[in-house]
Amino acid sequence: MISKLKYNFNTQTNTAPLAIFRLLFGLLMFVSMLRFWINGWIEKLYLLPKFHFSYLGLEFIKPIGNYTYFIFLICGLSAIFIAIGYKYRFATIIFFLSFLYIELMDKTTYLNHYYFINLVSFLLIFLPANAYFSLDAYLNGKKYLKVPKWSIDSIKLLLIIVYFYAGLAKLNSDWLLRAMPLKIWLPSKFDIPLIGETFMQQNWFHYAMSWSGMLYDLTIPFLLLYKKTRNMAFIAVVFFHVFTRVLFPIGMFPYIMIIATLIFFENSFHQKIINFLTKNILITRKKIQSISTLKLSNSRQKITKTVLCIFFIIQIMFPWRYLLYPGELFWNEQGYRFSWRVMLMEKAGSTNFKIVDTKKNTSFTVDNSDFLTTFQEKQMSFQPDFILEYAHFLGNHFKKQGHKNIAVFAESYVALNGRLSTRFIDNTVNLYAEKRSFKPIKWIIPFSSEIKIKGL
Repeated sequence: MISKLKYNFNTQTNTAPLAIFRLLFGLLMFVSMLRFWINGWIEKLYLLPKFHFSYLGLEFIKPIGNYTYFIFLICGLSAIFIAIGYKYRFATIIFFLSFLYIELMDKTTYLNHYYFINLVSFLLIFLPANAYFSLDAYLNGKKYLKVPKWSIDSIKLLLIIVYFYAGLAKLNSDWLLRAMPLKIWLPSKFDIPLIGETFMQQNWFHYAMSWSGMLYDLTIPFLLLYKKTRNMAFIAVVFFHVFTRVLFPIGMFPYIMIIATLIFFENSFHQKIINFLTKNILITRKKIQSISTLKLSNSRQKITKTVLCIFFIIQIMFPWRYLLYPGELFWNEQGYRFSWRVMLMEKAGSTNFKIVDTKKNTSFTVDNSDFLTTFQEKQMSFQPDFILEYAHFLGNHFKKQGHKNIAVFAESYVALNGRLSTRFIDNTVNLYAEKRSFKPIKWIIPFSSEIKIKGL
């Protein structure tokens, strides 16, 4: 039994799946960067806002004015280099760093699939995805027909973690017993042909969607692993992601997950794609030496194994960090991000700030629209770390304007998954005096709804 659980890092496998994954991932990332540029999102999200919400300890990472376009340009070009497999190692490092910088510029734009892209791009740095069907192989005159099996299995393992943890996160009473937040979202999709005014308005359909979503996430990676169920599982992957794309504005995420799950298919499937492309599109007369296996040096193998082990231990452990915090996770959100909790909440808030001169006992209320975009204000209104950072910004801003003895208080009300709106922040706490940290937050009013949330 124990011997079956041991993993042989020396096993070799066909290179084709890794090459196709590299090609499709690079192309999708290029399209993703292009969408940001063409739709004017770089200006809207990073240049127009007067203030940017930062990650704790990474406050120095900010948009750099019009040079922000240059970061997107570098990111897009490196994605193309990854796709064609040119200067691959350098391209993956540049793509990872530039995409990471983009994601850290303003946490208002945090999305689970951006986090997923960061993880995949980091992983690709250590994988020999240019060994075959790449410009590097063409220019070097060598292609490797087999690579270490762990290089492909590591991508599969990351996908298994993403899906399975997303399924575990749905094992809660709001999702399963109240069909929340789908019961709020789906009726608003009345304009979808055929099902908008029928199924979308039905209570049973909301529950069916909730339960099927949970079962899908928990089982799909294992159904993809098993050859006999793989084809049906992939059809389910395509249907699920296309359907969610129709329902919700989730950008490139459905396409990224669809192409990523192709990694589970047989080597022959990927080889057929490569054969088709080389015979019909990428025609060349240059003879490239075929080498049966790619053997990494001992030092490189040792470094790669160490990095991957640490990487996956973090991926398995990190989503559970919320257990270190008291209170309701959905309410205080400490440990919520980076844990594959996908679309589990409909949270709406209203948060306004009062600037007080503690000695003169005078005060005035801040107009949030003077400093935040509509999108930023919406995100700030119900997320505690946003509220505290913004309170600090306001305190510093008015201090620079000559105000003295400043204290900042918040009037904040939040509604969670259809519950009544209730006070969210203790309005007697001077937030300007509270430090940003990873410690449990004490200035949030505890979650007190009679409708409790049970589960993971």
